[in-house]
Amino acid sequence: QVQLVESGGGLVQPGGSLRLSCAASGFTFSNYWMNWVRQAPGKGLEWVSIIDPPGGVGYYADSVKGRFTISRDNARNTVFLEINNLKAEDTAVYYCVKDSNSAGVDYWGKGTLVTVSS
Repeated sequence: QVQLVESGGGLVQPGGSLRLSCAASGFTFSNYWMNWVRQAPGKGLEWVSIIDPPGGVGYYADSVKGRFTISRDNARNTVFLEINNLKAEDTAVYYCVKDSNSAGVDYWGKGTLVTVSS
């Protein structure tokens, strides 16, 4: 079955950096677009970024553009999210989400919590 396991979250000071990872299994990882979606405390889901199957193209929400970088390693079935210059408003649970390639997303990980605080 499809499994998505995020890691790398934690408590970081404003201005700091983190690298989130998502280990995927149960499907042909290299065939699918992959997303990162976040949910801040008390707020709704916010799409953050998506990467194409080969890993050459990434797209970002305006709120994170220039600070976040998505990448993937198809040999390791892993997608990454590099987060720089963290702000308090980046505090959220970050979810790795598999795209169906045709009809939205279909599988979610359990998420990893990023807390930005001094």
